[in-house]
Amino acid sequence: MTNWIRLPNSEGQCVARSDGQGDQKTYQREVGRAGFAGPSAQIYHRHPPAGWATFEGPLRPRAFSLGKLSPGPACPLQARRVLHNDHMEVRYWKTESKMHALARNADGDTLIFVHNGSGVLFCDYGHLPYCDGDYILLPRGTAWRIEPSELSEFMMIEATASAFKLPDASQGGPSAINPMLFTLPRIDDAFIAQQDDAFWEIHIKRRGQVSTLTYPFNPLDAIGWEGDLCVVKLNWRDLAKHRSDGQRTPPAASCTFVTDTFAISTFIPKVGEGESGIMRVPFYHSNEDADEFIFYHRGEFFSRGEIKAGMATFHPSGFPHGPHPSAYQTKMVKAPVETEEVAIMIDSRAFLTVDESIPDGAEWKAYVKTWEKAQETL
Repeated sequence: MTNWIRLPNSEGQCVARSDGQGDQKTYQREVGRAGFAGPSAQIYHRHPPAGWATFEGPLRPRAFSLGKLSPGPACPLQARRVLHNDHMEVRYWKTESKMHALARNADGDTLIFVHNGSGVLFCDYGHLPYCDGDYILLPRGTAWRIEPSELSEFMMIEATASAFKLPDASQGGPSAINPMLFTLPRIDDAFIAQQDDAFWEIHIKRRGQVSTLTYPFNPLDAIGWEGDLCVVKLNWRDLAKHRSDGQRTPPAASCTFVTDTFAISTFIPKVGEGESGIMRVPFYHSNEDADEFIFYHRGEFFSRGEIKAGMATFHPSGFPHGPHPSAYQTKMVKAPVETEEVAIMIDSRAFLTVDESIPDGAEWKAYVKTWEKAQETL
């Protein structure tokens, strides 16, 4: 455990008054270490911390419309890469075609998030239906394929040379994930029916390169298994069922999966948290030890008026970020406190690199300027 230097203190006016009442209108920014699990401070500013006039250089915030990416390829291991570093990669895959070969990732665990569509997944452990909003965790080395019943879109997150685990109480607080929420594959009639003696390929990714093994039978030929290692599925709606209306949920309580170098959080609808006209948490923040990538799945994203479902934002560490000023006033202070958004956030302690092969049409180049434009409305 890091022996942080902690000196609890306060100085000056320390009350956030975003409604303009009190001595002076202020904007609260939280500065935190270790993903806000370490020491933190709240700084009260006279101006919006994200109220820059210009922003130049490679550190800039970026936004992508991943839904605009073209479908394919046939092999999900070669799907379009969005972000990466030595410990993780994020790919986006769209398909409506049945996989005629199996996939196996030897580089690390794969966590699939189903953005759109439905169908079935077959893997070493059996048969598993999927629908939008599902997380499917494929342990490293698992062979799998899908048969979509409609166009399906997946965000695939690889824990390179690592594994996905559940947050402990110190990371997830009282809302840490209950393993009983997971669904497991079944060796049922549908799984047995897909077993045959045709020639099947398995595409295996190792160190970023794909090799092919060919079998004179379907390798998904299990008739049973036992143990405590398995593919598991979790839907964000199952998380929502275990949240009480009015329950306060600090950001750390949204943590869903963790690895040695990054964490994945699920932001789900919240009702009755706080009072209208009072900020519930300090949305302006500086997470100094993590790059932040957010994928927007469903609903109205109250801190980003122009962001729609299927888009993603990337905010590298090193500068404060938060809501656009217009959203801050109309949706986060004056509006009722209910939220409808569903979003997936990756906080990576290792710096992330955007894959520059993303087509220009899928990136919102003017995203960084939306804060500049919004200052005119203040």
